[in-house]
Amino acid sequence: MLSVGLIGWRGMVGSVLMQRMREENDFAGIKPVFFSTSKVGGPAPREAGEGRVLMDARDAQELVACDVLMTCQGGEYTTEMYGPLRKSGWKGYWIDAASTLRMSEDTVIILDPVNADVIRGGLTRGMRTFAGGNCTVSLMLMAVSGLFKAGLVEWMTTMTYQAASGAGAAKMLELVKQMEYLTEPTRTAPSQSALEIDQMMIQVQRDASLPTQEIGVPLAGSLIPWIDRDMPGGQTREEWKGMAETNKIMGLEPQVPVDGICVRVGTMRCHGQALCIKLTEDVPLQHIEQILASSNSWVRVIPNDMGSTLRCLTPTSVSGTLNVPIGRLHKLKLGPEYLGAFTVGDQLLWGAAEPMRRMLGILREYLG
Repeated sequence: MLSVGLIGWRGMVGSVLMQRMREENDFAGIKPVFFSTSKVGGPAPREAGEGRVLMDARDAQELVACDVLMTCQGGEYTTEMYGPLRKSGWKGYWIDAASTLRMSEDTVIILDPVNADVIRGGLTRGMRTFAGGNCTVSLMLMAVSGLFKAGLVEWMTTMTYQAASGAGAAKMLELVKQMEYLTEPTRTAPSQSALEIDQMMIQVQRDASLPTQEIGVPLAGSLIPWIDRDMPGGQTREEWKGMAETNKIMGLEPQVPVDGICVRVGTMRCHGQALCIKLTEDVPLQHIEQILASSNSWVRVIPNDMGSTLRCLTPTSVSGTLNVPIGRLHKLKLGPEYLGAFTVGDQLLWGAAEPMRRMLGILREYLG
């Protein structure tokens, strides 16, 4: 029976991973071992077995006893533990939610509805390190990978609208606190004037008492056109990942240019993306819709009308589901080879936890 160690299972992504593994009965047929960085010796989840306790996530001897290690603990943990484990001779399989190892030659980025052939090819070549992709890249490819596979994408821009969940639980909680601060003046001094309410909101947003310790600036009622650290050429690292990870996930050669601007918005969960795709040829819109709809079981092509868009193409409608809708599909005025689209998906599912649990399933099948 495969011994699977889980690290970081209580955090935001880890909690969603645990939820999905329970829903899909993934714990059946494996021996789960739960690790902790802060609650060592405490009771382990029921899946570990009666009387089992949490193991030390920094105990290399306990870690190397596992056939598979699945970590949602973050990049610092990966940096601290991965190298020493490999140097000690551990030959197990490492499945990681963090970005630390993604671009390594020894790592396969996992998104099996899109790149199952790349994943299985990596296993055949002896690859043992697998990392989930950047959340926006993964969600974008769930929506439009069919066009890449058909060789129809010459280049693409993606302008993202990324939820607080992409920055972690602490940011989500601070966003809620900011929302509370913004609505409080309307409770204590109700007004029917939109202008007066607007002035109240601006005053609160600019007040030094507004909670910004985590986010740094107001996000509620606002947006932040900068995610992650800066990179050469004016990009942020989040924007750089768009091209780097898209091409690695898809195994594209020559590489397809992907660029854009990544923006944090005041939503709790789910990332939206506005896409401009330069097609390699003028393809009828109906054919494009057919390619997209048939690319995987979770993409949903939404008719380009107001009613369908409002019902189906928002974070509210998608949150907590595996569906990845894509809509607003139309040819742009730039020319018949330019395609406009908008897509949205749950950052904590296809953008994080789901590829990890599915990779475990692929491993179990591969190892027999």
